[in-house]
Amino acid sequence: MATSRTTHPRSRRPPGPNERESIALITPREKANSFMAKLPTPDYVAPHDLLKGKTVLMTAAAGAGIGFATAQRCAEEGARLFISDIHERRTAEAAEKLSEISGQPCGYRLCNVRDDDDVRALVDAATQEMGHIDVVINNAGLGGEVPIVDMTDDQWGAVMDITLNSVFRMTRAVLPHMMERRSGVIVNNASVLGWRAQTGQAHYAAAKAGVMALTRCSAMEAAEYGIRINAVAPSLAVHPFLVKTTPQELIDELEEKEAFGRGAAPWEVANVMVFLASDYSSYMTGEIVAVSSQQA
Repeated sequence: MATSRTTHPRSRRPPGPNERESIALITPREKANSFMAKLPTPDYVAPHDLLKGKTVLMTAAAGAGIGFATAQRCAEEGARLFISDIHERRTAEAAEKLSEISGQPCGYRLCNVRDDDDVRALVDAATQEMGHIDVVINNAGLGGEVPIVDMTDDQWGAVMDITLNSVFRMTRAVLPHMMERRSGVIVNNASVLGWRAQTGQAHYAAAKAGVMALTRCSAMEAAEYGIRINAVAPSLAVHPFLVKTTPQELIDELEEKEAFGRGAAPWEVANVMVFLASDYSSYMTGEIVAVSSQQA
């Protein structure tokens, strides 16, 4: 006769002193880094005509980072562009490159986004040249690192004016045109610093938090006209100007905090901005899309 035997789980013995010591020495960061290496940047994504037939007006489009990467991606996706920046030679060169990429004329106008007359003249020039404006991408911004106790009113004011007030001015200037057509999209460039605290960045973080709030409120006002307004919130985008002006040790430290162990390529942020500009995001408005693992 077979006898049944009930087995009882063994009680787990407490770890020995050496085991306790080894467990205590492993921090969450060390545990993560033990199997998380810096991942390579993926291959550039081929275009899919996401903006074919669209007209796009973009500020600060001639720089070396997210600005030109986004303008280039818009051109590759079939958009007709009108760009602005503050630097004459760089803006003209960018417009020429974008024309070559898209096979369409790319207009441009110098614009000081701190001057409301200049902003309104930009919108008028783009409307006159392209007939109408389907998409506006607000990319202008100014950063810097200054502790609050050392920050001057001028430093605070410049960052707020270029980073936040320029978005307000552009939105105010272009909305009547879009409302008349009952169609349009605005995409703003915010930052994870609008959510996250960082020393030396009070002015920039406050401005980007303002961009987020402006995005949400303006989206509610524009929705009844069929206009969508969203924003991206990148964390770290690594581009030549950043590498030139930032100590490599700091870049390495910031990259270690990212989920993939690296900063984004500017075109990876641009892809999300183009998605928000396209009809693929037709039910999204008032949203802040983090292009990062660092929302908070």
